[in-house]
Amino acid sequence: MITVGLTGGIASGKSFVGSLMRRRGIPVIDADQLARDVIRPGTEGFRQVIEVFPEVLVDGGIDRSLLGRIVFADPGKRRTLEGIIHPRVHAEFLRQKSLHAGKPLVVYEVPLLFERGLDREMDAVIVVDAPEELQRERLIRRSGLSGEEADRRIASQMNRADRSSRADFILSGLMTEEETEQALDELLPRIMKASKFQQKGHVE
Repeated sequence: MITVGLTGGIASGKSFVGSLMRRRGIPVIDADQLARDVIRPGTEGFRQVIEVFPEVLVDGGIDRSLLGRIVFADPGKRRTLEGIIHPRVHAEFLRQKSLHAGKPLVVYEVPLLFERGLDREMDAVIVVDAPEELQRERLIRRSGLSGEEADRRIASQMNRADRSSRADFILSGLMTEEETEQALDELLPRIMKASKFQQKGHVE
């Protein structure tokens, strides 16, 4: 099995690319969904989050919007939350990946792939790249964030240049659905071929 990391800045379009891969029958494991799952009511992750951030408990669940505003305004609190969530997300990723053992390729869609060192576990990494101005505009429009909140979330991630410099393959987050489908038609065979060469110890 070839494991491909799919990453990009917040609101860059990586989830859109992931949805097109799912449409092709490719298993895509979504780290954001796993992060929600591991802090659902009744889980140990939920208990720990409420213990540290009791103010986010609303109607028996976690107010994710409030939690986001708290941790993105305070890097120390964000690191504390990541310490609770990330190990659980990684364990769940490995579990779900094992369920697709018979598939030729599985994709892990994860925003902080490089920041968490997860690129070392991937056979190839695709970065979806978009200008920060567009990321900011999308965040404000889709999430109702203020400009300042959007800027903080963008700044909390690796910058575009560093992220792109570490990519094996780059897709533009500015493309239409048709253009993205065409790009995937060209890209996926290249990934399969390049990864097979790497697994055999060759460099193409």
